[in-house]
Amino acid sequence: MAAGDTSLSICSDALILLGAAPISSFTEGSDAAQACDRLYPDVRDTLLSNYLWSWSVQKQQLGRLSTTPVDEWKYAYQLPGDMLSGVIALFQSAGLGQSPVRYGWEIYGDQIYTNFEEVFIDYQASVAESKMPNYFVRLLRTAVASELAFVITDQVSKADYFRALAYGSPADSGRGGLMREAMNVDSRGKPPQIIEDYSLIDVRY
Repeated sequence: MAAGDTSLSICSDALILLGAAPISSFTEGSDAAQACDRLYPDVRDTLLSNYLWSWSVQKQQLGRLSTTPVDEWKYAYQLPGDMLSGVIALFQSAGLGQSPVRYGWEIYGDQIYTNFEEVFIDYQASVAESKMPNYFVRLLRTAVASELAFVITDQVSKADYFRALAYGSPADSGRGGLMREAMNVDSRGKPPQIIEDYSLIDVRY
């Protein structure tokens, strides 16, 4: 894991790739800092959600809300605040050998409606930069450079160069370059496992 990485260090490294000076904070008032502050979160979250990275999968028991749905469902459960995309798998029990439940629940906004008395989910979470593996940080740094390139250098050629480095050619549909390398490295690791014992996981309300 890239323990020393932060959003600021990744943006500063992207600026250095472009031949610009690093920033000291997102609020320092420079054009580069303002561009990083506006563009970085979207680039990061898009890269995270475009592929099911094994290290971004979290397991959690959901807390039941006190409010009752107004439709046919009995219970409402709060989805995690750090969830990036849809629920990967849902279970109604924490016992061993449980299979995911495909029916009998629906997502409404940031809640799950169901008749199940307990709900456990696998989901893709937003991960802190310090917990991202090095191969992903390298991809993220290059992707940020591709988004900042024209703003910082006023050169379309630099934007095209870093975009191709990050994602490959247009024919790769965003799955080439460093993105492909990162996906290949991730796929060689341990795949995300379905939690079969939630006994040590606290319910979050």
